[in-house]
Amino acid sequence: MSTTVLRTADAWWVVTPTGAAEVRTTATTTGELLADRQAIAAAAAGGGTVPVGELALVSPVTAPCRVVAQMTNFVSHVTDTGGDPATVPLTFFRKSSGSISGPYDDVVRPAHVRLLDYEVEIGLVIGRDTPVGATVTEDTLADHVAGLVVTNDVSARDVQLPQTQFYEAKSYPTFTPAGPALVLLDAGELARFTDLRLRLRVNGELRQDMTAADMIYPPVQALRALTRFQRLDPGDLVLTGTPVGTALSAPPKAVQKIASLLPEAVKWRLFFRGQARNPAYLRNGDVVEATVATDDGAIDLGTQRTKVRYA
Repeated sequence: MSTTVLRTADAWWVVTPTGAAEVRTTATTTGELLADRQAIAAAAAGGGTVPVGELALVSPVTAPCRVVAQMTNFVSHVTDTGGDPATVPLTFFRKSSGSISGPYDDVVRPAHVRLLDYEVEIGLVIGRDTPVGATVTEDTLADHVAGLVVTNDVSARDVQLPQTQFYEAKSYPTFTPAGPALVLLDAGELARFTDLRLRLRVNGELRQDMTAADMIYPPVQALRALTRFQRLDPGDLVLTGTPVGTALSAPPKAVQKIASLLPEAVKWRLFFRGQARNPAYLRNGDVVEATVATDDGAIDLGTQRTKVRYA
């Protein structure tokens, strides 16, 4: 049975039928909390509660930690950008854990960024030491993944694309809102991963809406590949990709062919000039709502609501 964990600046909480019960623990990091399952269970069993709405929630994933993300991992996203899902390799990039922010914090666009994009993603929160060479299978996945969290992989596209690497463009402060909840799942619930639906709205307009069944590489394959070269520790965060619906869109094939004949600087100047006319990029004051849940509501990671603010 799932357990919904919340975090405020000075405490951890478990959601119960009557409200939020404080976890009696000395844990200050997500990894430490996951090692104190007895305290989590005790809080879930009952005791005094407060209304969840009275809590000032912060990210349930604490920094520092590793933040690793899968690239282009949804069929719909690949085809929308002109790619062939059958040829997409399983690859990763890193984000700074300094980019993690709370589920209701502002997303701050740096002054030099012009094309600010969104990507709702399911975050896997690692629950045990997973050294290089660890064997991850369908049967052992729940041993390695403690729970799931809603994330938004905010991206500065005009930084990302010319650099052909993602680290800077996705690592500015507030570029990884996480939460509101860390939902701890058992093996049976985790087996329903593909039933989870990712939705993202901007100012109430639905932009992304797809289930995880659209993923090219599910968590087992991702972790199996990742642990060939990268250890993971409790509290680390693995982002699993985003579906179609981001602001970034590929130009038509004919335009791509013509652009390939142009000098690099000219090509990017023309591309960004066209993207600047795209109203889907995030603007000052935009409200972004991201949610992940099964359609039947049996598993619900909650909804984060962030506001875009220009630095």
